[in-house]
Amino acid sequence: MVLLPDNSDVSAGKIRKEIKRLTGCDVAVIISDTLGRPIRRGEINVAIGVAGIKPIRDRRGEKDLFGYMIRIKQTAIADELSSSAELVIGQTNEAVPAAIIRGYHYPKSESAKATELMRPKKKDIFL
Repeated sequence: MVLLPDNSDVSAGKIRKEIKRLTGCDVAVIISDTLGRPIRRGEINVAIGVAGIKPIRDRRGEKDLFGYMIRIKQTAIADELSSSAELVIGQTNEAVPAAIIRGYHYPKSESAKATELMRPKKKDIFL
């Protein structure tokens, strides 16, 4: 059993800094944990800490493949990457401590926090 860090954003920042010190590579780091969802079966991994990446990609104002203006689309990319990584890391005997995701062009940020993924209470339909 591994305990979660007290502040996952700070821990992600420390890991990112150490990776850069050791390798010279400027990477993003996401710390994730399992989450159940209120209207769906099964659990997924979601981001609980981020460093070097904006956790949400806002696509509003862009045009889709057919030339229509996108009005509603904020993708929780840190959560989607967390779920993708969990397929490799696993939850039982896989024993893979981390996943490296290559080729995804993410929006960089030096100040983003995983709490940006939380819906404000006044907009939460499940409270």
